[in-house]
Amino acid sequence: MPASAARHDETAYDRHRLRQWLAGDARADGVGRRRLLTLLAATAAATALPTPGPARADGPRRASDATIVKPLPPESFILRGTNAETRWEALRGTGRLTPNDLFFVRNHTATPLLDAHDWRLRLWGSGLRGAPGEDRPVEFGYDDLRALPSVTRTAFLECAGNGRTYYASQQGEAVTGTAWTLGAVGVARWRGVRLADVLRRAGLSSRAVDVQPRGLDAEYVSGGENLGRVRRPLPLAKALDDVLLAYEMNGEPLPPDHGYPVRVLVPSWVGIASVKWVGDIEVSAQPLFSPWNTTFYRLFGSAHPEGGSAPLTRQTVKSAFELVRGAAFPAGAGQVLHGRSWSGAGAIARVDVSTDGGANWRPARLHDRPRPDSWTRWSVPWRPVAPGPVELLARATDTAGRSQPDVAVPNAQGYLFDAVVRHPVTVY
Repeated sequence: MPASAARHDETAYDRHRLRQWLAGDARADGVGRRRLLTLLAATAAATALPTPGPARADGPRRASDATIVKPLPPESFILRGTNAETRWEALRGTGRLTPNDLFFVRNHTATPLLDAHDWRLRLWGSGLRGAPGEDRPVEFGYDDLRALPSVTRTAFLECAGNGRTYYASQQGEAVTGTAWTLGAVGVARWRGVRLADVLRRAGLSSRAVDVQPRGLDAEYVSGGENLGRVRRPLPLAKALDDVLLAYEMNGEPLPPDHGYPVRVLVPSWVGIASVKWVGDIEVSAQPLFSPWNTTFYRLFGSAHPEGGSAPLTRQTVKSAFELVRGAAFPAGAGQVLHGRSWSGAGAIARVDVSTDGGANWRPARLHDRPRPDSWTRWSVPWRPVAPGPVELLARATDTAGRSQPDVAVPNAQGYLFDAVVRHPVTVY
């Protein structure tokens, strides 16, 4: 299906769901009637991301006041509030998989410390057989999940705002949100069970339409409003396709910062869909809405439908150099530039690199067999000639035919930046 047709279908599906809500046939947990009417009626005003406030709620036990548990050495990470961005130069030579200790962290509040022995996954809702509303929920323990047939999948996770800072620095666009460069992404080998298997064992009904996982981290306060725990609905078709309930990451139990004991993994979609520390899943015969698919994770602004786009799903195509910004190279000395490219729509088919600010391009050598849901490592030789500032550029094309543009279409919250990033270096 062409990308334009897919976008049209997503928008039509979303509008249909909103009309169901208006008719009383949907549920909106934590979302006001006014907000949903705004999305449905298509007001002209763009909505910006509120400035996050402190989380004040009864959350799981904390070992300290730190929001992230694992060490965050400055040579490997850039701290961004409750988040930690991986430095690309730290990934050089690490192989296709991102080591757990180098994987970026996206937290809305703070990493909870949970005990797998006490953990339970509760499935409930009108989309289960014999389970009207919240009656008769079904529970799985950690050992129950691990006893089910397991699946291993290599896939990237990426924050929807990855690359956000370039809307401002390259395009002069004012956006809101965490000022990620390109390090809010990582690839891991995940092991777990199919969400589809768990749903069917719980008694999935033919009436089910939406599945909404919710995390066990503290409730999130934004703009003075308590939005509750992080949760975001998935259409049933996606939930039954390739979604995992993952309990291992690169052959080890999930680290606390990455969802221990169990997280959702939604390959190729924006990272918010892969809810960490999942504790319950609502299975609904009605469309569901939460702040994370209404106020957040839509595209707002003059270039998008009035009232906002459909909720974000697949990630865009991107490329990054495994190189510190501002690196220095001696003139006349041969170099090999390394990088990685990835896309949510398909495997990477081609990467072209420019070492003169975009005046000339040449194909990079691909070092991995291109695979969907993962990135491809690449390299290109370079012998800089004249001293002075240089901009390195990399442009990827995926198997769906998507290629990185020169300019990303802006949106108020700075999501899905996909333009070619200009990487400054110096030749001396």
